Amino acid sequence: MTFVNLAPSAAELQHVRYLFTDIDDTLTTEGKLLPQTYNALWDLSRVGIAVVPVTGGSAGWCEHIVRAWPVAAVIGESGAYSVTRRHGEVVFDYWEDGALQGERQRRHLQAMQHLIAQKGGTFKIAHDQVFRLADVAIDIQGHNAHAVEELAAEIRAMGGTVAISSIHINTWIGDYDKRAMSERLLTSMFGVHPDELPSATAFVGDSRNDAPMFGFIPNSFGVSNIVPVLPHLQHVPKWISAQPAGLGFADIARTILDAMGTSQ
Repeated sequence: MTFVNLAPSAAELQHVRYLFTDIDDTLTTEGKLLPQTYNALWDLSRVGIAVVPVTGGSAGWCEHIVRAWPVAAVIGESGAYSVTRRHGEVVFDYWEDGALQGERQRRHLQAMQHLIAQKGGTFKIAHDQVFRLADVAIDIQGHNAHAVEELAAEIRAMGGTVAISSIHINTWIGDYDKRAMSERLLTSMFGVHPDELPSATAFVGDSRNDAPMFGFIPNSFGVSNIVPVLPHLQHVPKWISAQPAGLGFADIARTILDAMGTSQ
């Protein structure tokens, strides 16, 4: 377990009980969930750490994860809702009203399709858009940073909220984000007192849309592939694993388990 520059101490992590994490290029490695990473999720779950993926991913993706992975909840579409299992059923808790958010998405999707068409169709709506309930995702892989920033600025000028990940521009109409829904989940659903949040929580991320979480949770980690985007972040992770993506997450998980004295 090695870190870039600063490494966490056991005292800083020994009370962590809630681990929030991005998915794409944080848990996944080139789109795949490595066995080391999946084992790390189970190791955390077995000792009572509630793992909560926080993603720009679609509702379809989130429903699968909360059913099949050892997680306590999932926050999807950049904070549009949280997803949990209660009495064997999957439950979506929306930031506002699900029907309202859905209607906003319908109108915003039409506006984004028109904007992309005006730009010559070089960008594409993400293939998983049909499985989304509240936001619009635009593929950015293969596009340079300037073109992505230009499109993001145009969307903001139209009134859309924008978050840029390693694979998408996610955009929606609303005042929520990953941080806002994470805070609601912690205080309202998990019953964590605000005074406990700094010591009881940790976060792992890799991209620009994770900046609000880095600013919210003091015990924040980046995986090594975050290094190129650090200059673009308003808030940066406190610690950075020397390992990339899912291998970095596995190392961070082991560091937390060691701090708790539960590592095997």
